[in-house]
Amino acid sequence: MSTSSDPPVPRGTAHRKRLGFLSFGHWQAAPGSRTPTAADSLQQTVELAVAAEELGVDGAYVRVHHFARQIAAPFPLLAAMAARTSRIELGTGVIDMRYENPLYMAEEAATADLLSRGRLQLGVSRGSPEPAYRGSEAFGYVPPEGATAADVARAKTSLFRQAIAGAGVVRADVGGAPSEATLAIQPRSPGLEDRIWWGSGSSDTAVWAGREGMNLMSSTLLLEETGVPFDELQASQIHAFREAWDAAGWKREPRVSVSRSVIPILDDTDRRLFGRDGGADQVGHLDGALSRFGRTYTGEPDVIAAELARDRAVREADTILLTVPNQLGVEHNARLLEAVVRHVAPAIGWSPATATA
Repeated sequence: MSTSSDPPVPRGTAHRKRLGFLSFGHWQAAPGSRTPTAADSLQQTVELAVAAEELGVDGAYVRVHHFARQIAAPFPLLAAMAARTSRIELGTGVIDMRYENPLYMAEEAATADLLSRGRLQLGVSRGSPEPAYRGSEAFGYVPPEGATAADVARAKTSLFRQAIAGAGVVRADVGGAPSEATLAIQPRSPGLEDRIWWGSGSSDTAVWAGREGMNLMSSTLLLEETGVPFDELQASQIHAFREAWDAAGWKREPRVSVSRSVIPILDDTDRRLFGRDGGADQVGHLDGALSRFGRTYTGEPDVIAAELARDRAVREADTILLTVPNQLGVEHNARLLEAVVRHVAPAIGWSPATATA
């Protein structure tokens, strides 16, 4: 694994650099929170998508968690966002496939994608550590004997992808007997199968995603630790993914997203809430592995711009997702996004989207 301090030459890509926000959708009736209820969180997520589109931002993404005061059922929310916007990509980062019925999810995803006129970008994965003990079993999904959580998530993802691509998944009925003919899930939204992303927490899972032909979604942590800075570790993950993609012979150009915590300091309120130095990477144990967590970029916009321009993984990715402090409300987060759009994003090669982008 490379530890060179020289920035890599970004791979040529047919995709322009894209910028999106990623909301965890927290709600809590606590002092200072602008999202005391679930209804507030959902409605404000829609409103922030509208505001982001007006700013020229490319994507509005939501985290999905169960048994927590966060967004849990993404497809009704994505459909509501689609109804209020016309251009911005709408996505998830990520759906925990252990909790999903793949065929019902295929129906929901196709329906939401049709309503959005083909703007869904769905991140799926095994999911992250959660508050519930074996929570997916409460949903009725008990893993087969000897199967791991990763095995279950991958098997369900495979069936989901087959279903949205139009494969027959059940035999037709002929007078109470099974026919040789098979039926596909309806409706189908053509092209959705190319807009599925795997949320990868390691180089090994990135390689698997590349072999399987899914786009790569990498967050602010990696479930591995080699002693190199986070951005270099993540850039190596991206390289491994692209090598696996090419070796598998996929014809289309894959997309790669990385998440970053970026907080420009614009006034005294920002300084009071976020004025502490973002510091360096953090290393700790998560999900049974020694993991590396990326730093927070906070400070004056010009300083953040220079730092992000040197971030190796940001240079390699075609999509940058900014995690937003959603409990501070739509106005605050729209102002944060505007500051990034005006003062930070141009330094990483981003330019505003147009209606035809």
